Amino acid sequence: MLASKLDSPIEYLKGVGPAKGDLLRKELSIFTFRDLLFHFPFRYVDKTKFHQIRGLSVDSGEVQLRGILRQLSMVGEGRKKRLVGKLRDATGVMELVWFQGIHYLERSLEVGKEYIAFGKVSDFNGSLNIPHPEMEAVTEENVEEAATFSPVYPSTEKLNSRGLDSKGRRKLVRALLDQLASADVPENLPDYLNQKLRLPDHFTALQHIHFPRTQAELDAAVKRLKFEELFFLQLRLLRIKRRRRDEVRGFVFEKVGDYFNRFFKEKLPFELTGAQKRVIKEIRQDMGVGVQMNRLLQGDVGSGKTIVALLCMLIALDNGFQSCLVAPTEILAQQHFLSIGEMLKDMDVEVAFLSGTVKGKARKAILEKLEAGEIHILIGTHAVFEDAVVFKNLGFSITDEQHRFGVEQRAALWKKSQPHPPHVLVMSATPIPRTLAMTLYGDLDVSVIDELPPGRKEIVTSHRTESHRLRVIGFMKEQIKEGRQVYVVYPLIEESEALDLANLMAGYEAISRDFPAPEYQVSIVHGKMKAADKDFEMARFVKNQTQIMVATTVIEVGVNVPNASVMVIENAERFGLSQLHQLRGRVGRGADQSYCILMSGYKLSDEARERIRTMCSTNNGFDIAEADLRLRGPGNIEGTQQSGILNFRIADLARDGQILQTARTLAGQILDDDPLLEKSINQPLRQFLKTDGKKLRGWSRIS
Repeated sequence: MLASKLDSPIEYLKGVGPAKGDLLRKELSIFTFRDLLFHFPFRYVDKTKFHQIRGLSVDSGEVQLRGILRQLSMVGEGRKKRLVGKLRDATGVMELVWFQGIHYLERSLEVGKEYIAFGKVSDFNGSLNIPHPEMEAVTEENVEEAATFSPVYPSTEKLNSRGLDSKGRRKLVRALLDQLASADVPENLPDYLNQKLRLPDHFTALQHIHFPRTQAELDAAVKRLKFEELFFLQLRLLRIKRRRRDEVRGFVFEKVGDYFNRFFKEKLPFELTGAQKRVIKEIRQDMGVGVQMNRLLQGDVGSGKTIVALLCMLIALDNGFQSCLVAPTEILAQQHFLSIGEMLKDMDVEVAFLSGTVKGKARKAILEKLEAGEIHILIGTHAVFEDAVVFKNLGFSITDEQHRFGVEQRAALWKKSQPHPPHVLVMSATPIPRTLAMTLYGDLDVSVIDELPPGRKEIVTSHRTESHRLRVIGFMKEQIKEGRQVYVVYPLIEESEALDLANLMAGYEAISRDFPAPEYQVSIVHGKMKAADKDFEMARFVKNQTQIMVATTVIEVGVNVPNASVMVIENAERFGLSQLHQLRGRVGRGADQSYCILMSGYKLSDEARERIRTMCSTNNGFDIAEADLRLRGPGNIEGTQQSGILNFRIADLARDGQILQTARTLAGQILDDDPLLEKSINQPLRQFLKTDGKKLRGWSRIS
């Protein structure tokens, strides 16, 4: 079969062989012809024109010359030995110099022969030269090939040492394309889509992504391959979503009963916002139709997701079902347990906590009561996923900060519920840009709490350097005098924990000097402390027995102190945007005006300056997430690099939002019209999903 040519092992390609094939597998995960074809260049060098030597200067950058090699000689001794050549064209002479591989080059280059030389113009003692130029003897073919945008491929030292550098890989890709025909690379998009979007066909796009002759050819190829990648992702996610809707039955929560109504009327600590009411209504509708709910609840720090989750758990209880809430860290799970337990006191609702630290008789008692149905709400960490944890009738599961859990863990909760899987609510306080949400959670319905509770004031954020230190200390004292409390947070970077701990302790000592006892009390919390000591210090701060909490980022999640109105973040340039935003969210939880002060050194990178500027200009978590995506890329947004979905070959979520939206819209329209892709016009889609799509690395992990 023609298609099998792309599945050929890479060592069968002319110029590769067993040794190089093994290296390509190890270094780049290139196993087959297909993998090589889809290993795209990361940039291009414009070789569409030849420069004249006479017109060159040190500012010319990378240039391509064509001329006769007039001279070649070894110069210098020992380590300073180098190979020097003279290339002449009709306008002048350019010196070429090599420091590595000089004996091989001396043997392979021929004086008097015409060459194409490519490299960067440099200035050495007032004379121009080109160090380490690429050299190719002129032939009819390479003159034509030279007049292209030359692809540059990512490489490693091992690849370079074996002739598999960018130049070597260009030769391999050229050899592969020369032996392929369009029939070997079947079209995977229907004709009507290509025409509608004015896209080149699949094979042409692959030819032009490697060897474009013009910028227009390159642009068209990039557009086609980005659309294709995002379109098939969305097609798969939407098919999963529809299949689940059509095939996966869910428990029917028919009523809203006494538990919900009593809490709503008597216990609700504040009036719900319009956004919270809207989200509860969406969840109620999902849980009442006999189809398993899969919904993402997004809301900024402090927007009131927990109360929404609690009210929905009470609906489950009204219908005779247990619920569980799983959080990624013990401190966050404890926070949920304490706050929910406090809100449900005096109600006949049994709430339990389970984590890896709950052992012995206490653990045994919880597991027995859970299986007997005596525990209505279980709150915990990863420990909830263990096989030993058995529910009597789990009907509703909530995962908080979902991006920190793997797909396997999410699936583990499905097995704990019979005959249907539980309704699933995924909560995230890390605002996710729309493009990322469509990609990570494209198979889920999405609800957004986009208003803060009434009475909340926007946090005032400012940037200060060391010269402002005394003014910052004075401001902290003013706030404490008014009865407020202050966080002072230090970064903790894993590679240098000892250094960071030293910085934290030095900071604690400095704070203790500036805020001496007995007038001031200072707490300290960091990850190296014993859990009991940490809890003791946290509790002192919560009870307002200490006015200042000096901490590492362990307080990023899990501490709710409405009286804390000032957050000072030391070395703010060392934090990512989303982490800065999460930390800032620890203040502003009461009715008082709150402040976030970003302390940094004077010298900042452009990216750090942009992060700090963004923090000072907006409190909107979604705006911050968009900026974070632009600055860092999706693979670096916390946790998402483990998702398996973000291994894009060419698409870029920070820049391709419009293409993604188009891809999702068109995928939805096609599935509305032809859910099983049975129509003849959609056969390319069906065939690709069934065969080739599963062979591309990254594709198979989407579903």
